[in-house]
Amino acid sequence: MNMTPTSPKDSSKLEDAIERWTVPIENLFVSLFHRIALFSIGAATVWSAAVAFRGMVNKASISIEDLLLLFIYLEIGTMVGIYFKTNRMPVRFLIYVAITAVTRLIIDLVNTKHEADMPILFMGLTILILALANAVVRYASFKFPSRTGENE
Repeated sequence: MNMTPTSPKDSSKLEDAIERWTVPIENLFVSLFHRIALFSIGAATVWSAAVAFRGMVNKASISIEDLLLLFIYLEIGTMVGIYFKTNRMPVRFLIYVAITAVTRLIIDLVNTKHEADMPILFMGLTILILALANAVVRYASFKFPSRTGENE
């Protein structure tokens, strides 16, 4: 069988044959990378949460910052689980992580400085903006739901 195309039509047939063989292999590699990356992120989240919890147990006290850190790990783990099951990134959970992280920073600043100043006000405004962004995302997902089952 001669694989050298002699006309544009033969070239198109050869390209179609190559595509029929390579596209499934490409999809397999992308899917494998996707799963390995999700397992890695999930494992790193569990590991980090375990190390943080062990540190809390070793110091024999748990502060509000520590609890908020555990909530951040919980939200990241939930986000990974949802992404694993649905192949969709739950943007709202990223916003929740950001709100929790900024809240943690505010509490840390108040505990160290013991005074209210402009950085705390700016962080409060940041939380307000993130909450508004969450409301916009929720409204948009309600008003314009994504279509499932279609190729994207």
